[in-house]
Amino acid sequence: MDIAPSFISSDIEHLQKRVIRLKRLARKYKRAEIIQNALLEISNIATKAASLDLFYQGVHLHLKKLIPADNFFIASRDANTGLISLPFFADEKDPHPSELYPDEEISSIIERGITGYVLKTGVPLLCDTAQFDQLIATGAIDDLGSPSHQWLGVPIKRNNISIGVLVVQSYHPDITYGELELELMGFICHHISGVMERLKHNEQLEQAITQRTKELSHAYETVKQEIKERVRAERLQKALFEIADLTASNADQNSFYVQLHQVISQLIPAQNCFIALINKEDASLSFPFYVSQMNLTYPASRPMQDGLTEYILATKQPKLLSQKDIQTLIDQDEIYAIAPSLNQTHAMHQWIGIPLFIHGSIAGALTIYSISQDQNYQPKDLELLNFVSLHIANAIERKMAVEVLKRSHDELEDKVIQRTQALAELNDNLQQEIMQRRKIEAQLLHDAKHDGLTGLPNRGFCMERLAQAIKHCRRHSQDQFALLFIDLDRFKQINDTFGHLEGDKFLIETARRLKSCIRENDTLARLGGDEFVILLDTIQGTQDALDVGDRILHQVSQPYKLGKQDFISGASIGIAFSGSHKDETSESLLKDADAAMYQAKSKGKGCYVIFDSQIDKRAKQAAEMKKAFKRALLQQEITISYAPVMNFNDLSIIALEPQATWKHPDGSLKTHNQLKLLAEQCQLIIHFDAYIFDHLNHHYAALTEQFSSNICIHLSVSSQHIKHKHGLRNLKRTLKKSQLDLSNIWVFFHEKSFVQDTENHISAFQHLSQMTVNIGMNGYGTGYSSLSSLSLLPISALKLDSNISKHLVNEQQLQLTKAYQLAATSLGVDMFVEGVDTMQQKRQLSQLGYQQGQGKTFEKKHLHYIKVQKNCA
Repeated sequence: MDIAPSFISSDIEHLQKRVIRLKRLARKYKRAEIIQNALLEISNIATKAASLDLFYQGVHLHLKKLIPADNFFIASRDANTGLISLPFFADEKDPHPSELYPDEEISSIIERGITGYVLKTGVPLLCDTAQFDQLIATGAIDDLGSPSHQWLGVPIKRNNISIGVLVVQSYHPDITYGELELELMGFICHHISGVMERLKHNEQLEQAITQRTKELSHAYETVKQEIKERVRAERLQKALFEIADLTASNADQNSFYVQLHQVISQLIPAQNCFIALINKEDASLSFPFYVSQMNLTYPASRPMQDGLTEYILATKQPKLLSQKDIQTLIDQDEIYAIAPSLNQTHAMHQWIGIPLFIHGSIAGALTIYSISQDQNYQPKDLELLNFVSLHIANAIERKMAVEVLKRSHDELEDKVIQRTQALAELNDNLQQEIMQRRKIEAQLLHDAKHDGLTGLPNRGFCMERLAQAIKHCRRHSQDQFALLFIDLDRFKQINDTFGHLEGDKFLIETARRLKSCIRENDTLARLGGDEFVILLDTIQGTQDALDVGDRILHQVSQPYKLGKQDFISGASIGIAFSGSHKDETSESLLKDADAAMYQAKSKGKGCYVIFDSQIDKRAKQAAEMKKAFKRALLQQEITISYAPVMNFNDLSIIALEPQATWKHPDGSLKTHNQLKLLAEQCQLIIHFDAYIFDHLNHHYAALTEQFSSNICIHLSVSSQHIKHKHGLRNLKRTLKKSQLDLSNIWVFFHEKSFVQDTENHISAFQHLSQMTVNIGMNGYGTGYSSLSSLSLLPISALKLDSNISKHLVNEQQLQLTKAYQLAATSLGVDMFVEGVDTMQQKRQLSQLGYQQGQGKTFEKKHLHYIKVQKNCA
């Protein structure tokens, strides 16, 4: 049977259309595969590249495998200066624009060319010779560089703002670009922006680390130098004490100078040393002590001539001379011109001469020299020896006085008066010496009982005074005293921010302020760190101690000038009164004041608390509560349920928020907010968040099956996760490894924490937003963050604090609450309400424009939902 030609023709035409459609699909899939491979390769390049230059080179090398890209360059605009640069440039015809136009700035060259045109318009451009000439003719661009066959430029954008241009061009007619190249370049530009930002951030971070390392090294060297100076000062003080002891000893003249030389050797190498004294009667020099490595004979007394010693005596100035300096003096006939036989300096490397003064007159000289090139004296050695010489001269003078006193016993009777005068002078000197020693002993005793920084009594002295006060009150039962335990707020922040030197200044200033708040007979002591204690002696009643507490809080709250800027601190004060215990001791009273101080800190700091037995009982209960909470976390005794987040209009469930409850062993039920506060006090907030997240991760599949695969999860996360970089890395790692659909996860941080640590929060928001996680801020309205700062953040939602929704009682509060909603609308973020516990509150909030929220009123109407969530948990 013949088939009609019309049917054959129709079938062939149908098959041809299918072939054309299949070819078109094959080209589309091939293009998608090329683009996907290109993006994967660029991602690998971004991961491996250590710098932007290496990243640009890698992009170029890979792009050349996909499209003709021998002529390729990248233009980048600096966000701060607005200047344009070419961080990468490769062209087979033209040199770099800075070489082609050496008299112009590179930014202005690019700005008026076709690259600047794409950067300004923000629109990709595939341009041939005719289009290029048309742009020149209209004045849109200037004719720069060699003419090309085709030019393809695609803008690099971040937040819809052009920050650079990716360009390829061809000079040969057989090399053309089309939609595939344009689309490929567009995808590359879409992903290259984040990589450029990350690599720039890494470079800036490395520079900051290098700078910080230099600063730490400098600080270390400074501290090391201070330690050296302190050791040097202690060694000097020890030497002075030894010289004073040596003066008062009964050693003969030879032993005296030998021991004096040993003291000097402890301060400075003195293998070659001698002391010369002037005999004024015959203008001669004697040498009571002499030691040398040059094996020279012990010098005898000689007339004063023109040697080095006489040069020091004449100039009356300490000198540090090198061999060259000595030779210069010889050449200038300053020394050894009259008596060249005295010159024994040919083997000396360095020479130190120190004049000795007794009662303001020159009495002799102390000389030290080195013969080895390895032994070098420094100007500080000269300064040290000059300081010690004053004590050496006094010691020599006193020793000489003793020797004169001994010789006076053999003198004639007519010198008795002279001997008596000498003894009287010696007695005066000895009395001064004794007074000096007593002062030193008193200072040592004072230092043992006082704080070295502030000069206040230390813990030991404070406990002695406290014990005395207790004994006094036992003998005089009508008398009473009070003990104030003071802990300063934010002291660690001062040390971390301004350094320990400014921290010391802060403590000294605080000690001065505290002292101005008490009487002369009261005792102010520093126990250590930022803890102070005040003993108010003989008070009339409790009001006296409270008045002092008020004065202290006022004084400490005044601004401090630290590091050229004002710093606000505060204090927490615990007050204990005498007579609260029968078996009262200084330690127990201090412990009571300490417990009251911690109670004050728990109330929010900046206040005082009077100790009573209930404080001690509450402290023990708090400790037991913390212990039980830690055990509940480890044994997984905490129950997780899921509260509904509702749409006010149709009362549909739009999200779930995990809520933790715990039945305490005593039978009481702890709510989610109570558990969060307890976790923060126990420093377990990160573990508490991880406990909730693990539960959610484990039951997420069941939740999505029960409700919807697109159900949103609201997670309230502590800011402790982002205080340090490792904490943020752990949070990101936990989210990535979870089974959750991150696009449906809403992570909320508290507004107060954001205001207190804005920098870390902004950094964390940027990192988390790159993971498609939705960022939100709860507790809104309590931290008073500025709208300008919120407008720059990648946040998707705000949650109005529950305290605001519960206190809509007057027109001002209603207007303020409405302003919050209008602000959220203007920012383009979702607005939720917490703490909607009554239908009246829901109606008020709806009238103010709020459409989403959560609270007890919805939980009551969805009891089946809550039960389902508990069963799921």
